[in-house]
Amino acid sequence: MKAIIVSTDFSPAATHAMHYALDMAMKIQASVIFYHAYQVPVSYSDVPLMLVSVEELKQSAGEKLDELKNNAERITSGKIKIYTELRMGDVIDELQNLCEHIKPFAVVMGTKGASGLERVLFGSNTLTAIRHLTWPVICVPPGKLFGEGIKKIGFACDFKNVVETTPADVIINFTKEFGAELHVLNVDYRDRSFRPDTPEQSALLHTLLQEANPQYHFIEHEDIEDGINDFAEKNNLDLIIAIPKKHKLLESLFKPSSTRQLVFESRVPVMCIHE
Repeated sequence: MKAIIVSTDFSPAATHAMHYALDMAMKIQASVIFYHAYQVPVSYSDVPLMLVSVEELKQSAGEKLDELKNNAERITSGKIKIYTELRMGDVIDELQNLCEHIKPFAVVMGTKGASGLERVLFGSNTLTAIRHLTWPVICVPPGKLFGEGIKKIGFACDFKNVVETTPADVIINFTKEFGAELHVLNVDYRDRSFRPDTPEQSALLHTLLQEANPQYHFIEHEDIEDGINDFAEKNNLDLIIAIPKKHKLLESLFKPSSTRQLVFESRVPVMCIHE
């Protein structure tokens, strides 16, 4: 049975991502696991003091998870299995452990969190999940609905070391699962990234992905992230697949001044998968 893990901090953005995940689960008949990890806040004085008890935190979080589950069961009319997983500890460490046990179809997260520092705090959790989890992480932007499903997928590729770095099986299986079109997106500007082996690499990629019958698009743009986002919006893509290490997205995303952030600026969900 396929399972989708929804990591939640109970914020509006996380709840929106939950609705997206529920619709996805209904589409592919997957179960859903609502996951939350809580940490005991400590007062950093000369003598560290716990501000609230562990039991109080556990009870409060458990009640919120139960409420989410009850709402989700009403929304889905009991058509899919819904579970909750409450853990104490680091959000990503515990999520990693859960994934190793469950082996999920995907992990779904929102791109903003609950507090005034939501972009920094929850954003860092999302980025850390992208960095460490070997399972697909789908980042859902605010306001994006699953709608009629995933019909058009864009895969961002730079045609470098494609055999070693392209998770072809994951891309093909995901595309087949939704009966979607696969569009390979290559962004360049005045052939700055063109190399002697680029034609060979593009041919190798086609061999790897031929089962998904991909279409290729060569986008002329100075900025990779902006080029991808512009294409996604103009061509009504439902999902963008990116390989974080390959595109150095993590480094650019952690720059506070950067406004060209694929995950946080995209109006289309971004699924990050590793090489």
